[in-house]
Amino acid sequence: MGTGRLEAFSDGVIAILITIMVLDLRAPAGQSLAELLPLWPVLLSYVLSFLYLGIYWNNHHHMFQAAREVSGAILWANLHLLFWLSLLPFTTAWMGENHFAAAPSALYGLVLLMAAIAYWILQQQIIASQGADSLLRKAVGSDWKGKLSPLCYLIAIPAAFVSHWIAQGLYVLVALIWLVPDRRIERVMPPAPD
Repeated sequence: MGTGRLEAFSDGVIAILITIMVLDLRAPAGQSLAELLPLWPVLLSYVLSFLYLGIYWNNHHHMFQAAREVSGAILWANLHLLFWLSLLPFTTAWMGENHFAAAPSALYGLVLLMAAIAYWILQQQIIASQGADSLLRKAVGSDWKGKLSPLCYLIAIPAAFVSHWIAQGLYVLVALIWLVPDRRIERVMPPAPD
């Protein structure tokens, strides 16, 4: 089967997750800008998670440009990814409400780690379904970003119990690495017909 339904479903889930996160933001009772200061951890958590969901949405879209069809294994691998992404609103809220405390920051990192693993599994399922001449395999290459990200999360999770700044810094670093547009798939795709 084609990729259209899977992509549409995934787009919808990610849109809902962003909506849930923004609905969790509560306006302060007062009307001065100073009332926003105690909310900075909540707002920063939201911005970071919004970036992560945007990065996953963007890369998911690019990955499925290189996929010719969807198998049952790909459907389940995609659901696995969406499961871990669906936990981001909860961990975002917990981390922000508790000013980046150790346990919430570590759990946030665990969810990011599991989402990265789930994304890798999905990527491998697409490559396996396309065989040796897979466009995605050619595009991914050595996949240094895909290898560095889980390593950063593995460091950040225990580091959250030492200093939440280290953990948050690593989460931001990974987001910044992926924020740079990834043109690997576009390079191997045949040009679109005129």
